[in-house]
Amino acid sequence: MARLPRLTLAGYPHHVIQRGNNRQPICLDTADFQFLLTLFYENARKFGVSVHAYVLMDNHFHLLATPSTDEALPKMMQAVGRSYVRYFNDRYQRSGTLWEGRYKSTLIETDRYLLACMVYIDLNPVRAGLVAQARDYPWSSHGHYSGLQADKLVTPHPLVWNLGNTPFAREAAYAQLVQDGISQGQQAALTDAVLRGWALGEEGFLSELQKKTPRRLSKSSPGRPSSAES
Repeated sequence: MARLPRLTLAGYPHHVIQRGNNRQPICLDTADFQFLLTLFYENARKFGVSVHAYVLMDNHFHLLATPSTDEALPKMMQAVGRSYVRYFNDRYQRSGTLWEGRYKSTLIETDRYLLACMVYIDLNPVRAGLVAQARDYPWSSHGHYSGLQADKLVTPHPLVWNLGNTPFAREAAYAQLVQDGISQGQQAALTDAVLRGWALGEEGFLSELQKKTPRRLSKSSPGRPSSAES
């Protein structure tokens, strides 16, 4: 079966994941994490991508980002990926691929899934057993939203401003969202969507989105009957 083209549309938040080849480490120490963050900062601004949330793990990373053009996100990911592989191979005197194929991504419905996706990203280190609380992990955007530190890579999505009328109120509300976590259903939906490349949202959202792209958005996109129905 032919591989579907990656779905990328300007103005919508995208959940992105990139893994190390065969789950091998992509960051071995603090210098690696910092260099990867610097690459994201430089290229997000160069290509016009707003990074709302992220987590860098030792063998993969997640991003939640909104591109300003249809080409912005792929260009940023290509530039970061190539530059980081050169850096990593030079530093550790190795050759060959570092990534597990091309990055995976999905477009999500903002009102229903954006905050849930941010929490999902923040809780990655907790699920992996690396820390007891999201606030204890240094390589994520959680510290920015919970008021622990300012992160120049992060561009808050407008939806975050609805969490409170003051910075303190927003920080407290967001910290509580992460503390409460997300349901197993939400976690499964977010994981499945990003790995399969299907857009994630309600039927009405998918129907409107389908008008903007010829690319199929789900296993059975709205308004397109399956073979069993035709």
